[in-house]
Amino acid sequence: MALIKQIRQRTGLAIGVIAGGLILFLLGGDLLSPNSSLLNSSQNIVGEIAGEDVTYEEYVAKVEEFRVAYQQRTGRAPSEVEMYTVREQAWQALIVERVFKEEYEKLGLTISSAELVDMVQGKNIVPELRQQLVNPQTGQFDKTQLITFLQSLETADPAQQAFWAQQEQLFAESRLRIKYDNLLATSEYATSAEAKMEYKAANSIADASVLYIPYYAVEDDAVSFTDSELQSYLNSHKDMFQTGNSANIEYVSFSILPSGADSAEVISTIEQLTQELSNSDQDSLFVNRNSELRPAFYTFRPGDQLPADLTNNVDEVVAGETYGPFVTANSTYISFKVSDQYDGTPRMRASHILFGTEGMDETAKAAVKSQAEEVLADLKNGGDFALAARQYGQDGTSQNGGDLGWFAKEDFVEPFANATYARNSTGLLPNLVETEYGYHIIEVTELPKSQYTKLAVLQLELVASDETRNEAFRNADSFAAESGNRNEFTENAVESNYRVLQANNVDAGARNLNNIQNAREVIRWAFAEASQGEVSAVFELDNAYVVASLVSKKEEGDVALEDVRTQVEGQVRNEKKAEAIKQAIAGKASLEEMKAVYPEAASLNEIPDLKLSSSVIPGIGFAPQAIGAIFGVGQGAMTQPIVEDIGVVVGKLNTLTPAAEIGDYTSYQAQLTQNAAQRTSYQVMMALQDLADVKDYRYKFF
Repeated sequence: MALIKQIRQRTGLAIGVIAGGLILFLLGGDLLSPNSSLLNSSQNIVGEIAGEDVTYEEYVAKVEEFRVAYQQRTGRAPSEVEMYTVREQAWQALIVERVFKEEYEKLGLTISSAELVDMVQGKNIVPELRQQLVNPQTGQFDKTQLITFLQSLETADPAQQAFWAQQEQLFAESRLRIKYDNLLATSEYATSAEAKMEYKAANSIADASVLYIPYYAVEDDAVSFTDSELQSYLNSHKDMFQTGNSANIEYVSFSILPSGADSAEVISTIEQLTQELSNSDQDSLFVNRNSELRPAFYTFRPGDQLPADLTNNVDEVVAGETYGPFVTANSTYISFKVSDQYDGTPRMRASHILFGTEGMDETAKAAVKSQAEEVLADLKNGGDFALAARQYGQDGTSQNGGDLGWFAKEDFVEPFANATYARNSTGLLPNLVETEYGYHIIEVTELPKSQYTKLAVLQLELVASDETRNEAFRNADSFAAESGNRNEFTENAVESNYRVLQANNVDAGARNLNNIQNAREVIRWAFAEASQGEVSAVFELDNAYVVASLVSKKEEGDVALEDVRTQVEGQVRNEKKAEAIKQAIAGKASLEEMKAVYPEAASLNEIPDLKLSSSVIPGIGFAPQAIGAIFGVGQGAMTQPIVEDIGVVVGKLNTLTPAAEIGDYTSYQAQLTQNAAQRTSYQVMMALQDLADVKDYRYKFF
């Protein structure tokens, strides 16, 4: 049963891994108790995908799938904050399912029963299982664990069988997506002409002089514009200003953080308890009874790091001594007692590079040994062990530079353990060590240590007392009761000297209100229940009571000028300034004369090695149009003034060193093809989502 539980937890992790592969990005949002009036009506649609409604029940069922997967993966239920990610994964999974299902059917993509069997127990076991079911000693995939688990399924409980069926379904969905992405990726192709152009862009170099005139060279009051011009700009650039559902909210926050009196009481209490702990002869029992945070009694093995709150305050701990209280970064008070220090099973630390030989014949093993000896010889001559481990290592430790961490002698197979524990100094072992898994190059990084430390930890959390919370609630409740509308809300706040805070353009799926975390309840009220000018009841958040007023809200789509006036004014003002700059420098014969028009703000830069493939001009910024223009003029010629987001740029091509002709552009052709193939999956996903016209109404419910 222990094995089944272990496999279930690990395969649960695989579900999370696969789901993460299917889900390309996460959006904001949180889930609170649904509005019962909505659920009891026919309006139970939480969104639309590809023209099809997504019902509340369907969405909640998908959320439950991911919640169970999270619990299987971690061994605990997700917190409310973690549930945010779970719910967004569920929503994205629904999008993926509906968007790609039709595409798979059009192409005839399927996963056969034989293919699925091969994926979970055959020769081509999916990476998700191989990565999770590993032998802790070797870091390599252990197929016997998987086979044992699969054999136990026939007599397993129905929930376990259903869980594995869901797992297989996710494997199949993941494989379908891989097939689809590979099909499109292999269709990418770059021509030889494109490859030649790529080569020339990367290797053509210009020596250029570049004049840069930033927009601030022209004073804001030197240009003017009308509302008609602003509206015209907005009409011509709608894509820049489209928005989702958003609201403007005002609120008053009543803090429920601990008061000075609360802090003094906690300090007095922990000082008394610390003294009692110092005199106690039953440390474990004492801290388990009095510490507010668990666990409270630890045994630290050789190599384990003692708590930072202890080591940062104490240079050397002594058995029997009590230290503290100290205040921690997360507002707790903490004291420590070193209950005991004793010698136990030695532990040491080492790194290794495994050259695997499992299943090989003698000839193949000899070749592997020869390679391992070459690498060992290189390391003896000063080679980088961690780098070699990443390059040659064939187990799970390779990406950590081969580090095995601290281990006892009995943790490893006998040849490995004997070789490491026989060392009396750190460093590289001079010879390869052969085990049943292959050949090991070993570096001892820490010699055996045997001191164990038992530590009793007494912690008290600094929280607001009932008196502090009650006082804050009375103030908030009184303020809400007396504020029947927004005008009264403002008047009462001024009269009571409460600060009214503004949260503008709050997204319908947001979870935070400015710097107030986990304020989803307030935001859902604003979108699902409140009307303009309405004042809320008291919301209890993590560290504050909040009373809110809805100023305004707008639906998804094109925005009105007033909603984005500041942004539009900035764009139109820069356009006007660009025209003013172009007129001011018109007719000037040289860059120096142009700079003289704006002697303080303008800069003249010499760029001796500008490349056509660049998009940034050193010392100036992002200016791809200006770079293209410089390479487009003749030697000694100047470009026209180029309007960029950063200002106006004029360039002069002093000399051009064209890329030398080469006989073969295939490497550039291959790189272009590879880059395009790597982008395909994401680009297709974005395109299909746009075509599916996804609409998210969850903010009305959650």
